[in-house]
Amino acid sequence: MSLKQIISQVYRRLFNLIATVAPVKKHLVLFEAFNGKLPTDNPLSIYEALQKAHPDWRLVWGVKHRFIEQARQDFPQITFVSRFSAKWLTIAPVANFWVFNARMPYWLKKNRGTIYIQTWHGTPLKRLGIDIANVTMPGIDTEKYRHNFSSESRRWDYLISPNQFSQAIFKRAFNFQHQFLDYGYPRNDRLVKHAHDTDTIRKIKQRIVGHQDGRVILYAPTWRDDFFIRKGMYKMDLPFRLSELTKQLGPDDVLIIRPHYLVAESIDITGFEDQVRLCVSEDIDDLYLISDLLITDYSSVMFDFAILDRPMLFYPYDLAHYQDDIRGFYFDYQEVPGPIVTTEPEFLTAIQRFLADGAYPEYTAKMRAFQTKFTSWEKGTASDRVVQLMTDRASTKN
Repeated sequence: MSLKQIISQVYRRLFNLIATVAPVKKHLVLFEAFNGKLPTDNPLSIYEALQKAHPDWRLVWGVKHRFIEQARQDFPQITFVSRFSAKWLTIAPVANFWVFNARMPYWLKKNRGTIYIQTWHGTPLKRLGIDIANVTMPGIDTEKYRHNFSSESRRWDYLISPNQFSQAIFKRAFNFQHQFLDYGYPRNDRLVKHAHDTDTIRKIKQRIVGHQDGRVILYAPTWRDDFFIRKGMYKMDLPFRLSELTKQLGPDDVLIIRPHYLVAESIDITGFEDQVRLCVSEDIDDLYLISDLLITDYSSVMFDFAILDRPMLFYPYDLAHYQDDIRGFYFDYQEVPGPIVTTEPEFLTAIQRFLADGAYPEYTAKMRAFQTKFTSWEKGTASDRVVQLMTDRASTKN
């Protein structure tokens, strides 16, 4: 056994011992997003509401060591601790609350006094959890993956669901047996509140685009499981030519490309910088708010963007392969509330239609049905409702 493995085992045992014998520290809250990345998503929205409501509570963010300096620079108002450090060991096992949007390692024991609020991070379009028929991730087989997922979900005291569709899937795919919070997503509170706030939208557009004129088209494709050259190296080829797309745009129109961070470096916009922006780290809500059209394929961005009641164009150029061979879908893709195109000529024609008309009016009825199914729980109050729950739970004995 290597020294690193020995240290890991000692750390794990110490964590579990503390979680077993030590009482929780009241009003201590540990937040994490995507297993230790920078603050974002539902946990960040809850953090902001909780900090405002209870400035006397101790709120701490766990981030991976390699992100700690950037985190402190980008969020100087937040207290950070390096994930799996000695300091983290004094917080995680005794926190009053865990607020995460992804799984905690199942081999770390949850203190019986800790209240675990799992927010998750999207309405599921692609199959997940126990519903994945064949897990192909390295180092784990399907049976073990399902066992670990079930073991983790048993620790969740609460699970936030954005809509009834998601709740039914989460219950089965996560084998979740505890309490759902039918609040909508905290991260979407901002979209509900600012969808028609022209002053806020202009300021964001000026900051990201550099001017307030023209239309913004956002291209946000999904991450593809098989988009790799070899382990640790990924590549994405745009399914359209920038030269052809930018010919369609007006002088002040801008295309924003929002790729997965692992493939961002493979996208070359050289020569098109005046009308194309590559936005990897910007807040996705900011990109939604300034966009007049969303182009996507299978990404769950479609569900959040529908809150804004703006047109969407769907370009699943590899639909047959993705639906049949990679992960499969939970619902009929024909339900999406916008045109579906699968070739570049069809795509460019659909862009021309949007630029001419500003919408796809024949999809109005589909958009209303889509919103009823996926966004009707979004009232702009989810963060405050989670904070109220935490306030109530913190005032009672566990």
